[in-house]
Amino acid sequence: RKMAVGKNKRLTKGKKGGKKKVVDPFARKDWYDIKAPSVFSQRSVGRTLITKTTGTKIASEGLKGRVFEFSLADLNKDEDQAFRKMKLRVEDV
Repeated sequence: RKMAVGKNKRLTKGKKGGKKKVVDPFARKDWYDIKAPSVFSQRSVGRTLITKTTGTKIASEGLKGRVFEFSLADLNKDEDQAFRKMKLRVEDV
């Protein structure tokens, strides 16, 4: 028996789409410093990760509105207030 010429297409076809490259999610992120309002004695209170600006997604927009919780002891350098927690929201970048 003869095979039909040009009919065994299934052998040459590769997988559809191919394999996606695995990219480390942290490679696309930046560190931003968190500054507390001038009411508190400690101005620089921490750092946070944010995805870098790509296309129409702006990094600073993803940061605005974020809420961070800090101990009042960390904000005022006063260990007696360690039990009090403060929530601070990002307003400008």
